[in-house]
Amino acid sequence: MDYERAKSLLRQAGQSHLLDYYGELDEKQRNILLKDIEKTDFTVLENIGLKRATSVGELSPVQAETSENISANREKYEKAGLEVLKAGKVGAVLLAGGQGTRLGFDKPKGMYDIGVTRHLYIFQLLMESVKNAACLSGVNFPLFIMTGEKNDAQTRTFFKENGFFGYPEDRVYFFVQDTEPACSYDGKIFLDEKYRLSLSPNGNGGWYESLVGSGASAVLEREGIEWLNVFGVDNVLQRICDPVFIGATCLSGCESGAKVVKKTCAEEKVGVLCKVDGKPSIIEYYDMPHKDAALCGADGGLVYRYGVILNYLFKVEKLNGTLGKKLPYHLAEKAIPHIENGVRVLPTQPNGYKFEKLVVDMISLTGDCLAFEVERNREFAPVKNKTGVDSVETARALLNENGVQL
Repeated sequence: MDYERAKSLLRQAGQSHLLDYYGELDEKQRNILLKDIEKTDFTVLENIGLKRATSVGELSPVQAETSENISANREKYEKAGLEVLKAGKVGAVLLAGGQGTRLGFDKPKGMYDIGVTRHLYIFQLLMESVKNAACLSGVNFPLFIMTGEKNDAQTRTFFKENGFFGYPEDRVYFFVQDTEPACSYDGKIFLDEKYRLSLSPNGNGGWYESLVGSGASAVLEREGIEWLNVFGVDNVLQRICDPVFIGATCLSGCESGAKVVKKTCAEEKVGVLCKVDGKPSIIEYYDMPHKDAALCGADGGLVYRYGVILNYLFKVEKLNGTLGKKLPYHLAEKAIPHIENGVRVLPTQPNGYKFEKLVVDMISLTGDCLAFEVERNREFAPVKNKTGVDSVETARALLNENGVQL
């Protein structure tokens, strides 16, 4: 894209200010700015005027595959899951686009060393889980790792330097998450630098579009992958490509599965798997009405008791259908650094919007979803904070409880 074309495009979009400093830039910087403008979808700004629904719809609880029932049927489920894995029909997707900022760590979160007496990186723990599943099935299934523009090079280098933690390098595929522009409340896109638009990752729900856009989906087609196990970088205890989970989901006839844990209390900050107007859905904790979140049943437990842990199983055929429907954007109010009067400012209060798609919205588009309950102390050790709840401290305690040498 050349300057004149960019100028015309921005005039039509009401974003001409993005070229305010063009005359100050060198040739390299101008090319970067024009490339940012060319790849930006300005229609995303139309979401600012959309009002969110004031009600989440008619809620009802899901019937989960409880941990007790899973224990009773473990052999059957594991056998079915191993058959699918051995047939080469499963792939895994690690969502690793985030930084360790909340941990006081300025690198990719997966590079954080959670060890005490030895080096033990978050990526290392996750790769041990990947290798365990590969060993059980005898198949080195493809692992797709979604990075962000800011941490892609560091993540690739880290894996290379650590020998891919013992997993075959040719079975690991990196791809970069798509971005969307960040803007002020009145819809003006910010400049992060005089030569760079303020672009932010498009949320964890954008993973499949990003995978397809990167060309990595050719691996799915070539190898006949039918299921993708999607998991986040936060949880250091999760089981990846768990054959019991895969088998239970396949035998259920559902088009997706979600690992869940019983909530510790009504206020716990996890999304709840339930039904909305009779269809499976995940309601984020901040969207769940308190009266429903605190509602208890005859057994004394929460009616809406199952919280998701960002470990999902999706049918690829169904995912291809969701691309045509497009996931909705969510507006996240953030404090967004930007150029103002030629100077980069760092606001301490929210000053605009970032546009995000959420993986939870994929559930409502896939039809049926199996709620698969796992033991919290065995499979849920989130690392979101440096101290306190869901922190490095609590994760270390749970790893120690599970016999992991720290």
